[in-house]
Amino acid sequence: MENNREENIYRLDGRVPLQKAIPFGMQHVLAMFVANLAPVLIVCSAAVVRGSGEHLSSAEITQLLQCAMFAAGIGTCLQLYPIWKIGSRLPIVMGVSFTFLGSLLIICTNPELGYEGMVGAVILGGIFEGLVGLSARYWKRFLTPVVSACVVIAIGLSLLSVGMDSWGGGSGVEDFGAWYHLFIGLFTLIVCLVSRYLLKGVYKNLNILVGLIAGYLLSVVFTAADIAPMIDFSGISRTIQEVGIFSIPKLVFFTGHKPVFDLGAFCTIAIVFLVSAAETTGATTAVCTGALGRDIRIEELQGSLAVDGFSSAISGCFGCLPLTSFSQNVGLVTMTRVINRFTLLMGVLILIAASLFPPLGAFFNSLPQAVLGGCTVMMFGSIMYEGIKMLKECTFDDRTMTIVSLAFCVGVGLTQTSGNFFSAFPKEVGDVFNGNAVAGVFVVALVLSLVLPKKEKSSTV
Repeated sequence: MENNREENIYRLDGRVPLQKAIPFGMQHVLAMFVANLAPVLIVCSAAVVRGSGEHLSSAEITQLLQCAMFAAGIGTCLQLYPIWKIGSRLPIVMGVSFTFLGSLLIICTNPELGYEGMVGAVILGGIFEGLVGLSARYWKRFLTPVVSACVVIAIGLSLLSVGMDSWGGGSGVEDFGAWYHLFIGLFTLIVCLVSRYLLKGVYKNLNILVGLIAGYLLSVVFTAADIAPMIDFSGISRTIQEVGIFSIPKLVFFTGHKPVFDLGAFCTIAIVFLVSAAETTGATTAVCTGALGRDIRIEELQGSLAVDGFSSAISGCFGCLPLTSFSQNVGLVTMTRVINRFTLLMGVLILIAASLFPPLGAFFNSLPQAVLGGCTVMMFGSIMYEGIKMLKECTFDDRTMTIVSLAFCVGVGLTQTSGNFFSAFPKEVGDVFNGNAVAGVFVVALVLSLVLPKKEKSSTV
């Protein structure tokens, strides 16, 4: 009986012993924790209060970080254990999305809209995407296998620079590429690899957690010995001073920043929600093909996209940013094949606890970027690998070659140009396509898949 419970960790359903469920769940939380909070810090630090032009206070931003953890926990619970048609019953972790960064900054820094206008746009946009998700059965046929494969590969490609930025110490830091960041990242990666091949049975899939712990401990040594400033322990005490030891996340309607619903702000963000839907479609497909070894079902796609939208609306109600399926955790699932929903629920409970006890969240947030980089580079590569496997199932003919070649040439190429390719267009267009390879790849692949003629007999290339 005990052996069956341990094997359940590789199955969607079934109880897993807590001594296994907790560390595997913790592994998911640590893999996404910092990336879940970074967009909130960037956007809310730049946001202005509508009408006054003042910025949000430090205490307010700290509370929004707390809300981000809480909303991500609620969204993940909906994915794991659906309500009605909202949820996929798949091991998908939700988190705050980087995809919306450019559009949100445009809205929240506009004095006439400000932070309140951004929150209103997030709520409306989330409802919009949720309705699009619930109608997935009517447009699913347009997402052909080659389009899905291209999107999954693009997600993997777009994350590679994220992993390397983390390894170097974090995007935008003054000491980026310093020897201690590179050393800590390399040490963490080596520990992950060694653990994967030395640990036995189910424990080998805890290699990411082992690497995170080892890298964190070495960072503590470096900081304590004054070798390198790897960890800012003062952040925990600042958090206690600003919001206390225990705090319940507050709905934005009961604060001094009630949302403002503006049609222009909604239109600005609506197209980005469609891009987020494409990313979630690719991520959900990758979980099904990579971890479950089967094609995605329409009910799963419908439920996953519904959560993507409606959980974003819930996040907006807490004054926070939109949520999406976290590719970091998709990579973790496809690499370890640990898909048990109860196990992920343990991680979600830890995440929610971190939102209720801000010092706990501040402790998790102290995890150095270099440690995350050493752990995530292999996970991100595994997403691209799953996309290549999906592409292998497609017919290799001239039509497929044209779709794949142009989709990646245009979609990825737009992110590598020396200037703003869409300078003649509204700024929102450039924000969507210049900085997001997934958006360009998805649009080009989808359009070509619809317009290029299909041949009954094609010669294989």
